[in-house]
Order: sequence, then C-alpha cells, then structure tokens
Amino acid sequence: MNFNMDEAIEVLERTPRTLEFFLSGLSNGWLQSNEGEGTWNVSEVIDHLIEAENSNWIPRLEFILQEGKSKPFPSFDRCAHLKEKSEKSIDQKLNDFITIRELNLRKLQELVESEAQFEQMGSHPSFGVVKVRELLATWLVHDFTHMAQIVRVMAERYRVDVGPWTGYLGILKRTNQP
Repeated sequence: MNFNMDEAIEVLERTPRTLEFFLSGLSNGWLQSNEGEGTWNVSEVIDHLIEAENSNWIPRLEFILQEGKSKPFPSFDRCAHLKEKSEKSIDQKLNDFITIRELNLRKLQELVESEAQFEQMGSHPSFGVVKVRELLATWLVHDFTHMAQIVRVMAERYRVDVGPWTGYLGILKRTNQP
C-alpha cells in the first residue's frame, strides 16, 4: 500500500490554489466549453469539487468513524451541482473551494489521529465495506481525475484548430466522456 496521509495532504492542500492559478481570469470560452452533450464544462467541474467538499469526504469520514460498518453512509449525488446553476464567477467559486478545502483539511487532521484509523471500516451504499484509507486515497485521486478532466476539456476546444497534429497530441486521442 502506498497511502501516506502527509503525502495526500501535500496534494489536497495544493489542488485549490493550483486551479486558482490556472483558471482565474480566463475567458468564458475556456470555462464554458465542454466535450459534448452530457459532459461538464470547467465551471461545472469546480462546482462539483465544491459539492464534494461539502457533502462527500469529511461527512463520510465522520460517519465511518462514528458508525463503523453498522449502516451504510449516505449516498453522494455526483451531479447535485447541476441542479442549481451558480451565478458566481469562477474567481468566487475558486475562493469558495479554497476556503472549504482548508477547513476540511483541518478537520481531517483532527479526526484522524493515528494510522490505525486508516483501517477502520465503514459501509458504502454501493460498494459495501470500505476503509478510511480507501476513502482518503479516493479523495486525492478524485482531485487528480478532475484536474485532468479540466485540461482535457480545455484541449478539446482546439481539437479542430490543431489540424494534422491531432495524432501527436495524446490528450486529444481520448473519446468524449462525461
């Protein structure tokens, strides 16, 4: 197993600032384009990351630590952010993400005091028994997934414009994905 809490926090604490630096001030062309019907644009990905901070990682961790595997923790609606369109600017959304992530990382360090807690088990509503370590590793890889998605969506916007170089640009070899 490779999971290391300190290493995970190194990335988790950087993700919001990395995205802020990368996305802040960009035109709507970059922020609103997507990969086709049923896919998310950059702004919606940020909304999803905020929703996950509010409803997924720490609430599920708290649930596991309190309930163990006696009952499944609540489901996470991965598309909840699409139900209400946010009128906030990308800069406001990124600031919200930075703030909630900082709070969640402080809470994480308060809740998980020893490595022994990594093996504590909970019950996922779909997967069954999961461990704290798996939840925390998923949080980190979730960040990577959506950072890659953001870059992929942005590259897709120029698919036609790169002409014959498409074959040399690995990011454009992917098919459209939600």
